[in-house]
Amino acid sequence: GINNGKSQIEIIPCKICGDKSSGIHYGVITCEGCKGFFRRSQQSNAAYSCPRQKNCLIDRTSRNRCQHCRLQKCLAVGMSRDAVKFGRMSKKQRDSLYAEVQKHRLQQQQRDHQQQPGEAEPLTPTYGLSTNGLTELHDDLSSYMNGHTPDGTKPDSGVSSFYLDIQPSPDQSGLDINGIKPEPICDFTPGSGFFPYCSFTNGETSPTVSMFAKRIDGFMELCQNDQIVLLKAGSLEVVFVRMCRAFDPQNNTVYFDGKYAGPDVFKSLGCDDLISSVFEFGKNLCSMHLSEDEIALFSAFVLMSADRSWLQEKVKVEKLQQKIQLALQHVLQKNHREDGILTKLICKVSTLRALCSRHTEKLTAFKAIYPDIVRAHFPPLYKELFGSDFEQSMPVDG
Repeated sequence: GINNGKSQIEIIPCKICGDKSSGIHYGVITCEGCKGFFRRSQQSNAAYSCPRQKNCLIDRTSRNRCQHCRLQKCLAVGMSRDAVKFGRMSKKQRDSLYAEVQKHRLQQQQRDHQQQPGEAEPLTPTYGLSTNGLTELHDDLSSYMNGHTPDGTKPDSGVSSFYLDIQPSPDQSGLDINGIKPEPICDFTPGSGFFPYCSFTNGETSPTVSMFAKRIDGFMELCQNDQIVLLKAGSLEVVFVRMCRAFDPQNNTVYFDGKYAGPDVFKSLGCDDLISSVFEFGKNLCSMHLSEDEIALFSAFVLMSADRSWLQEKVKVEKLQQKIQLALQHVLQKNHREDGILTKLICKVSTLRALCSRHTEKLTAFKAIYPDIVRAHFPPLYKELFGSDFEQSMPVDG
């Protein structure tokens, strides 16, 4: 049977959101997050409402966006305050659970043995030849905001695959962005106010933005100069776009560093105007209720901007962006979105540019006041992506 069953049960992912489970809670195998959510919903007898069509996708990166649909999924899979404990299950229930554990263990072993002997472990997960692949990468990107490590799980997305091939590309770019891990952000000191913002914007997410870009069909065929130009110019814009997935418009907070944080958390930066604008952008984009595919494609559209300075092959980048725009238009039509939403999204690009321009101004000012802190403690990849702001006075680490 299942003695010490908790550790064995944890191989089965959370039935609500697919995250790593921590055992049986209220009669269902769930993660700690969904256990706590269900407990709070029952204690408060809250009446949640759905701002969309009451059919929101609930997964590990979107679970905080709609409490109504998350609770409905909890109830649909059988969570109950009156559920029996594992030890009181019938033999039939325990046998069924044991069979499921065995199934997941077998799947895990098959995944482990899919590699040929001597084959190196891939640095990043492999994504399918479809817009699904872009969505999966976007989920990985967004999972950093939720404090989770990507595990390559694939959302069940029915998006047609004819308009965007997202494929693993060999590492042929020679970029220094592969495998660089950001240095830990230091504790606050009177001069370190920029640290939480640096962490929030590009501390851990930059490697994932570069991975996201490298899986967009056509990106790796661009010359090395243009790959670097697009990443340097667009990484922060992508971070701001996907911030809407971690934004709670009801209380104007964003999921950051393991908790929801309001603008006041970043007061120490001394740039309230910029922070307010970032939160306002997140709130506006969140109000459009974009699907996972729509956010992923808009992120790709923003990243592949043909009007960046210093591009050597603008026409190639332009064609790539047009292809992504057609894919985005197709998905918006497929999802029966209102007329004009594509125009609204494209208009957001100018707002993104303005935000990033102000970010550069603040960063330059901070560097001028605290050059030693920047040199010693800012993550190497952060300095690399914003190289134009640092290269005159200091070498880029890493």
